Amino acid sequence: MRRRTGLAVAGAAALVWGEWLNRRWSRALVGDAERGDAEGAGASSAVVVLGYRNSRATVNLVNRWRVRAGIRSVTTPDGGHGTRVIFSGGTTGDGPTEARLMTDHARSALGFDGPVLLEDRSTTTWENITNVIPLIEDVDRIKIVSQPAHALKARAYLRRQRPDLAARLVRAEDYRPGEWIVIKPLLALYGLWTLRALRPGERKPGA
Repeated sequence: MRRRTGLAVAGAAALVWGEWLNRRWSRALVGDAERGDAEGAGASSAVVVLGYRNSRATVNLVNRWRVRAGIRSVTTPDGGHGTRVIFSGGTTGDGPTEARLMTDHARSALGFDGPVLLEDRSTTTWENITNVIPLIEDVDRIKIVSQPAHALKARAYLRRQRPDLAARLVRAEDYRPGEWIVIKPLLALYGLWTLRALRPGERKPGA
């Protein structure tokens, strides 16, 4: 009984830790989203959705979730027509690019009919950011969508490449309490590994 109680406590602690760390990452290196939304009436926005290793001809589970998170990050009252959504990702196989697969999923499965741009050359996160810069230079607010650790890494890369554009970053809706809760501890562990090369100031919320 004591062992089972200990395992239950450890499991609950892992879930809480994974939830907390993913939430923390989702708020790092962004401005005040609530203030930005309140002051952003009429402001232009871009939602950048990063692709994930889609070597097949159909959109995979991770990319389907990222598209959904990207679409819910569109917060304009007109249903997204004031915000451009940019799907970023090249090809990792012989099939369509990640950008094309995500776009098709947004249109056909989710019924999104707002403005969409495709960046279909990137194969790394650094290239994602490099190649979307020309597509976001003229907007007032920028949201980057992925799993929280990956999105933080991308925001850090934008900060390195174009600090002026990084100042326009606001929080996306790629974190929600309880979503993917069972695997969030694994995502947290993987995130700690992928973020290890970032400078200390790039890991801190609000830095």
